[in-house]
Order: sequence, then C-alpha cells, then structure tokens
Amino acid sequence: MKAAQIVEYGQPLQIRSLAEPTPGPDDAVLRVLASGICRSDWHAWMGDWGWLGGRVELPRTPGHELAGEVVAVGSAVRNVRIGDKVTVPFHEACGTCAYCRSGHANICDNMQALGLSHDGGYAEYAKIPTADFNCIRLPENVTPLAASAIGCRFMTAFHAVTQQGQVRAGQWLAVHGAGGVGLSAVQIAAAAGANVVAVDIDPAKLALAKQQGASHTVQATETTDVPAAVKDITQGGAHVSIDALGIRTTISNSVRSLRKTGRHVQVGLTGAEEAGEVGLPIDVITTSELTIVGSHGNPHSNYPLLLSLVDAGRLAPETLVQRTVALDQATEVLSEMSDFRTAGLTVIDRF
Repeated sequence: MKAAQIVEYGQPLQIRSLAEPTPGPDDAVLRVLASGICRSDWHAWMGDWGWLGGRVELPRTPGHELAGEVVAVGSAVRNVRIGDKVTVPFHEACGTCAYCRSGHANICDNMQALGLSHDGGYAEYAKIPTADFNCIRLPENVTPLAASAIGCRFMTAFHAVTQQGQVRAGQWLAVHGAGGVGLSAVQIAAAAGANVVAVDIDPAKLALAKQQGASHTVQATETTDVPAAVKDITQGGAHVSIDALGIRTTISNSVRSLRKTGRHVQVGLTGAEEAGEVGLPIDVITTSELTIVGSHGNPHSNYPLLLSLVDAGRLAPETLVQRTVALDQATEVLSEMSDFRTAGLTVIDRF
C-alpha cells in the first residue's frame, strides 16, 4: 500500500510502499476513505510535544482524522463487521480502565494516539486497536468527508463547547483562533443559539467564521486590545471563551476576555515556544471568580449525540472542508501550516 511517512522532522514526507496491515485478535483494518490534515499532524511533523512525552518515533505515518471501511477484523472482534463505515477517535482507548468505564475514554489511562503512537491515516489502509471500542459506526447520512472532519477538530470543539464550556443559548462565546477547531466551535455554538465572537489575525479566516455563524469578529493586530474589544461587543465580557491555538498571547487574551464568573476552555496544545508552560493573570482569575478548564478530544460516549446531530443536518462539519488533496500533496499542506496559510479543513481523499 502507499503511505506518506515522516522520516525526518520538518522534512518532506516520503511516499513509501508498505505492507498492508494485518489485524491482531482485537484489531480492525480500515481502507481509508478520507483523512484530514490537522495542525496536530504539523506538531508531529515538527517533532513537538517532547515535554508531554508525545514526540513521535520515526518513521511514522501520521493522520488521526479518518473515515474508513472495515476490510478485516481480528478473531476476538465481535461488534465491528467487514463493510462497516466507521470513524475513530484520535485518542484510541482501552475500554476497561476506570476513566473508560466512567465515560471519560478521552483521558484513558492506556491511551494510544492514532497517527502518533502508531501509524495512522495518511495511507491506503490503517489498523485500529481495540476495534470494538474504538471503531464508531457512521450513520447513513454521514459521508466520509464529514466523518474525517469530525475525526479530531470538530469532535474536539463539540466537547469543548457543549461539555467543558457548558455554552448555553443566549450566552456570549469568544473563540480565539479561527482554524479548524475554532471554526468548528463557532458552528456548534451558533447552532446551539449562542452569540459568537471570533478572533483571529487573518481577515479571510474571520470571513469563514462569519459564514459558520459568528455574529461578530475581531481582527487581532499588533495594536488591537483583544480583551477590550470582546468586552465592548459583549457588554462586559464573554460567558465562555475558548483558546483553540495554544499560544501564550491567545491564552491570555481568552482569559482576559471573560466577564466575572466566566469560563475559559483550553483546547489548543502549545508548541515549541511555550513548551507546555504559560503565565496566567491569576489575580484576575481570583477576583473575578473565573473557571479554567481543559478540554481534550471527545469522549466515546458522546459520539452518538454528535453523530445524530450531523445525521439530522443540524451540524454540518463537511462545510468546513475548504480543500481536498491527494496523498502526495500532504507535505505542501503541512508546509502552509507553518505560517498559518491554510484555511478551514484540508482532507486527503485520493490515495
């Protein structure tokens, strides 16, 4: 099979011919139908996340936003069948630890990260461990393109908005960063009846945020006081603010954009400059009684609700896809991410 692999950090992916994977007893093998190119893939490509113990071993086939058709299953697999169309949470879980059993599989004690811990979706085929737990069957109306969009960024935003952010109709939500996660959060919150302010440095991305339902936008130039702008629009500050980038400035802006008793949701993981550590305005947090919460992926138990909303047409992740590419164009897209030149989602659909 063909696969695009990271063989050296920051260098062009190599298109290689590899043996097709074979399933172990608990595994399934998917024919990949669509695979998103996510900023997390860029971090892996750059060799980031050593501070998290997450630097990928090379060579590695990236790709954790995939939709596929099951073509083989292991002897112990009972619920997944050949021919099923499925998606897979990027945080593959064991299904048996205390967190999995309590509905928090997104923070599984034995987590594997698709495309990071083992080879992922930049390939014609991908092997999925613990398939009965990690393969999530797609409803009939959810296309492979939509499912690949759900794979990481949209499902991450869904958890951040609906569960960790607890966003409600009529509230103000500020979204810092109008990339894939940010645009997804805009769409999801707007569909829930929230008022959304999108913040980004790029006017084109803010235009996309408007298309996805943002009622207001703020362009973050060097001279823009972002928290003041958000507080002016919202008449006192956002009820909830999401940082989708993991950059020191956007994290601070997000916290400072809140009204008293507001909630900051941290979604974006940091890059090499921050290396997992940023300062917070702790006195503002204390005196305004702000809440700071993290948000990682989307629990397996939350997929039925998400997929039912997509199946019913109430959410439309495929509208975030701005470009589809062939496997050998993946390096080009990753390179564009280095200076934030990509817009919306880009999906590999030709292998």
